[in-house]
Amino acid sequence: MVKAVVGEDTRLTSIEDRLSHSAIPAEVGLVIGKLSSVLDRGFVFDLIPTPSNDDGGPACSVLETKDDKRKPSKSKSESSSLSIDSDWVAEHARQVSRMLLGGMKVVGIYVWASEAAFKNSTMILCQAIKGVSDAIRHLDPSLDEALLVHICYSPRRWSCRTCLLSSSITSSSLRPCDFKLGRVLSSLQRFKCSYNFNIRVPIYREGESNAQTFTDILRRELAIHAKELKSANAMVDGDLVHNDEPCNTDGEHEVELLFPFMKDSRAGALTAKNVTGVLLFSGSIFSYAYLNVKEPVSQAITDIKSDIIRSLQSRLDIICDEAEQDLSPKNVGDNEDANEIPISKLIFKSSTKACHLRLPRRVLVPWLAGMYICDYLQPFESHEVVKERCIELMSMEHSSIDESKISEVETETSLSIAESMWDVISPPASTSGFQNVERTMGEDERKRTSNAGNASNVPLLVGIFVLLLSIVIGFMLYQSD
Repeated sequence: MVKAVVGEDTRLTSIEDRLSHSAIPAEVGLVIGKLSSVLDRGFVFDLIPTPSNDDGGPACSVLETKDDKRKPSKSKSESSSLSIDSDWVAEHARQVSRMLLGGMKVVGIYVWASEAAFKNSTMILCQAIKGVSDAIRHLDPSLDEALLVHICYSPRRWSCRTCLLSSSITSSSLRPCDFKLGRVLSSLQRFKCSYNFNIRVPIYREGESNAQTFTDILRRELAIHAKELKSANAMVDGDLVHNDEPCNTDGEHEVELLFPFMKDSRAGALTAKNVTGVLLFSGSIFSYAYLNVKEPVSQAITDIKSDIIRSLQSRLDIICDEAEQDLSPKNVGDNEDANEIPISKLIFKSSTKACHLRLPRRVLVPWLAGMYICDYLQPFESHEVVKERCIELMSMEHSSIDESKISEVETETSLSIAESMWDVISPPASTSGFQNVERTMGEDERKRTSNAGNASNVPLLVGIFVLLLSIVIGFMLYQSD
């Protein structure tokens, strides 16, 4: 559990000024930062207010409770409590978590309220913390602690409490910790990594395995891939990371992940007779991570690996969210079933036809003090959509977002479903840069490939004929001698 928390002075001071001039009685939002178990410290980068809900109502408001007639009368300020839309705050946290790079997380919630309203709302605050942690658990499974930051306006002061995340969170779970303002963002170090991945999932013949949807299959494979990624070694700026010393050099650092040579655990399954197709999920991820100057460089590697898996998971979540709203996903291909059922709910089997789906690609958006956040751009979306999401979810000023500075660090990540057994037993072409593998073929393409194969046999036959003719002529000349 962290023993002290340091908040970015410039950001938190400006937030306090905004709240004090707004005259709103209460506000709730997310705490963006990092909790370091190595340093036993928490770092707060920014506070993001939760926007109004779909009905236009605030996520947090003040309720005036009725006084008990048997007790002495209390003033309204002493009897007030908070009403928090915990589900809406949790949904906000889920979407914001997708936009954070390595080393940045939603680490709790903050509330702007009077001292009395805060003390009378312990249970509702615990419910909000629990809702946020549950919403982001699949993106940040290592998150086991959260912060509750209270900005009190009567009297004016900041306070912070930590909370261990468990199945049940009560008032006794909240423990006070030291909180102060200081310089946080300027001391962060930057690490980047370009990671190529190629996930191949077999499609079994009907009756060979339990029916599973696209979402089920890919979530399971991502969990397997996360374990494999965890075992990878890393090089930073060309040097192998083998100790827990801090990084003493300035500038942006290049990370390269190294996997050990080992037998592919899926090789046997991919050549099995009960496999009739394969799901190809491949591409390249641009990963970014931020590290406190006092943290060991090994923590940056851990953050990079977590960011890669979180990025893959976020793309899958976006596809699933789109499927819930649109039963006719774009760029699915000629799959007849996909015209009626969202691809995230398709059950893959031997009868599944070939199709291709382009997944959202990551773009970087300038944020604070030279830092970036990210968003995921669909093939049919423009930078204007990214700008609107940053304004709504991250509470960024419209004038602070320059579309020309949004970096498209990736081109495309693809998902292909191949129905040919040849696609199963033949390794796909290796990826390079941000290129994707696409082995899916239609009937016309297969015919062209077949014709091309026949044409390619002609030089071979000619060569064999010339060789045989040379042998015969040589034999005849030998006999004549």
